[in-house]
Amino acid sequence: MNIRDRQILHIAVPSIVSNITVPLLGMVDVAIVGHMGNAAYMGAVAVGSMIFNLIYWLFGFLRMGTSGLTAQAYGRQDWTEATQVLRRSVLWGLGIALLLILLQMPLRWLMFWIIGPTTDVSPLAVQYFRIVIWGSPAMLSLYSLTGWFIGMQNTRIPMFISIMQNVVNILASLLLVYGFGMKIEGVATGTVIAQYAGLFMAIIFCLTATIFPKESKISVSTDVLHVDNGNSSPSGKETDGKSTSFFAINRDIFLRTLCLVAVNLFFTAAGARQGAVILSVNTVILQLYLLFSYFMDGFAYAGEALGGRFYGAHDSKAFNETLHHLFIWAIAVTAVFTTIYVFGGMWIVRLLTDEQPVIGFARNFIYWAWIIPAAGATAFIWDGVFIGLTATRGMLVSSAVSAFLFFSVFTLGDKWWTSSSDYRHPALLNHVLWLAQVIYLAMRGIIQTVWYRQRLAPIIKQMTHNLQ
Repeated sequence: MNIRDRQILHIAVPSIVSNITVPLLGMVDVAIVGHMGNAAYMGAVAVGSMIFNLIYWLFGFLRMGTSGLTAQAYGRQDWTEATQVLRRSVLWGLGIALLLILLQMPLRWLMFWIIGPTTDVSPLAVQYFRIVIWGSPAMLSLYSLTGWFIGMQNTRIPMFISIMQNVVNILASLLLVYGFGMKIEGVATGTVIAQYAGLFMAIIFCLTATIFPKESKISVSTDVLHVDNGNSSPSGKETDGKSTSFFAINRDIFLRTLCLVAVNLFFTAAGARQGAVILSVNTVILQLYLLFSYFMDGFAYAGEALGGRFYGAHDSKAFNETLHHLFIWAIAVTAVFTTIYVFGGMWIVRLLTDEQPVIGFARNFIYWAWIIPAAGATAFIWDGVFIGLTATRGMLVSSAVSAFLFFSVFTLGDKWWTSSSDYRHPALLNHVLWLAQVIYLAMRGIIQTVWYRQRLAPIIKQMTHNLQ
């Protein structure tokens, strides 16, 4: 196997395992409350999980921005700057978490207004929210630490942390619910315990510094970590320029995430307006896209880690080889998933639901699942590479333009569907919704391809070869 393929798989495979285990945290909670004898408990956990998934998604820049900057520092072998990036990111995360805790009442009101839980679910969801919000310092710090580990070319540590969190969550929740007789508060407390257990494990890995090259001289200090070697800066202090760059990168990623959130929320809402069956069909098909994304995210992480590393090292040859092999892997994964969905898509639908109306309607929409992998694969790879290059403005522009196209296509289709009484088949509007979604996914990749060729490729070409 080619060295670039080995490097890519070294990053991608643990990331894929981590991605698959992350949803288990929510599934464990649902499984426990599902045996409490009241469906409102399941609804409360579903609402609470949705709220925190949305909140933490918005602050995903803590992971992505940290990953790119750390990978570049790794490529330069500037270990002091690598640890300064971690310090800045963790401080940002803790500051944001403090704001979330202080503003939890208006935040809870806003999220409940957006989601609109029923009267029987709302009080239980409030209990869940009030407890789980105290896990935000751990979660946001873990975002920073995960990004740092990826930038340091190590995705095995986040994988171990994800697995350990699931084990702790299961044991703590079961103990609190069945051992101490707690209800929704036991599940929520178990989740928080698992989050802080993950943070504690991540800190242990940082303090042992097992991911630094052996030639580095490492010592622990109040600056999180201090590394001394011949390639680090003399003072080890952050400059205003670096702080400004960190802010600009995170700002772009945050605004880009807002575009993604807007599209996803609107997609769900537009499906819900068409009735429970259409909403269920869309949810099932989105699970197929989610499964594909777990694998593609692993290769995106490889793009972050290796792209940033070789860019920081000014090794254009290794960078271009990595980029070439990343797209080969993207084509291979896309081909596999497309084949699975073409020949086994309806079998997966039946596995996910036994509701006959949903299965029947899914036959009309399953071919959108065939198209999604090809439409979205390019954007996954470019997102990783752009994060590694800290070219976040390109990510923002591609997401903003693609989101505009998404809303434009659906709005025009909705107007046509409303005015054309002869063609108003109930399912037709949902086809327009899926068309807008596919265009959105594809355009992100197309715009980033153009952006890379025009703005970034010339920079890579000019880099001095510095083969390690």
